[in-house]
Amino acid sequence: MLNAVDQALVGDLTGGPSPKQRRALAKIITLLESTRLDHRKRADDVLNTLLPKTGKSFRLGISGIPGVGKSTLIETLGLYLIEKGHRVAVLAIDPSSSLSGGSILGDKTRMERLSVLENAFIRPSPSSGTLGGVAEKTREALLVAEAAGFDVVIVETVGVGQSEITVAGMTDMFVLLQLPNAGDDLQAIKKGVMEIADLIVINKVDIDPDAAMRAQLFITSSLRLLGFQGNPDHASHPAEHWHPIVMRLSALQGNGVPELWEKIQQFEALQKANGEFDARRKKQSGSWMWDRIDAGLKNAFANNVAVQELLPSLSAAVNQGTIAPSVAARRLLEAMGHEFF
Repeated sequence: MLNAVDQALVGDLTGGPSPKQRRALAKIITLLESTRLDHRKRADDVLNTLLPKTGKSFRLGISGIPGVGKSTLIETLGLYLIEKGHRVAVLAIDPSSSLSGGSILGDKTRMERLSVLENAFIRPSPSSGTLGGVAEKTREALLVAEAAGFDVVIVETVGVGQSEITVAGMTDMFVLLQLPNAGDDLQAIKKGVMEIADLIVINKVDIDPDAAMRAQLFITSSLRLLGFQGNPDHASHPAEHWHPIVMRLSALQGNGVPELWEKIQQFEALQKANGEFDARRKKQSGSWMWDRIDAGLKNAFANNVAVQELLPSLSAAVNQGTIAPSVAARRLLEAMGHEFF
């Protein structure tokens, strides 16, 4: 049951494009990200109320190492899509300092032209120690953006390495950006991010067109080594299924961006035709539930009174080498009143 404040927020959010909607969207995401128990209950009620209005956008995940041009590409693509009549929301994740816990949250500055448009919304969020290149409440924020009527939602990951695969589990398409001539040839044949990418884009082709061409050819050959759905022959992959491709563009100059959107539309049409689009979303919803269960169990463990009483002495014993870490872990878990491993 929504209180009067949250009812007003939901009304503003679903009332169509306006300054009120943007404020409501920002406030609801802030509510979702809050760690206060009363805020979590309110956030759950708001999310369940908005759920019937979600699911109508195309969810695009974009990852790549720092400096590859993720923000530039997102801004150029966003401007292009808005010109074509789309509404674009960007959920940008910034890394949190392992020392101070702070984040710069500078994506609105980097996407200055896009951020001022009425049909665009940019929300930078700190990763806050969450692994996988995304923030803890990115999935919830994505649903709220959909409920507000944004038909393209882009998730930009932190961009720190091969562990950034979580975004592929919450989006319809995962795009991996690569640099030409950056010494990443060996990275191209490593399993991890590469094997789950639906589209690989060589950016900054304007800097060195020849190097970009070589990178495209090398990565295309590498994809054959990885194989797809048990079929290692890239060329003979069944036509009714999408197989990852490699393309080149210059986000800064805008060259290749229309072609990028064309490939994205081809991907969406094929995935919907063969049933994999809906199947992927259903699988993601199940994974999301278990992720939240894991997070909830960790939170319950950290706040358990018996665990808090034992933790200092057991931590000290582990550091001193007088008790095995696995034994200490078992005792702490048993302190919650359950038997584990």
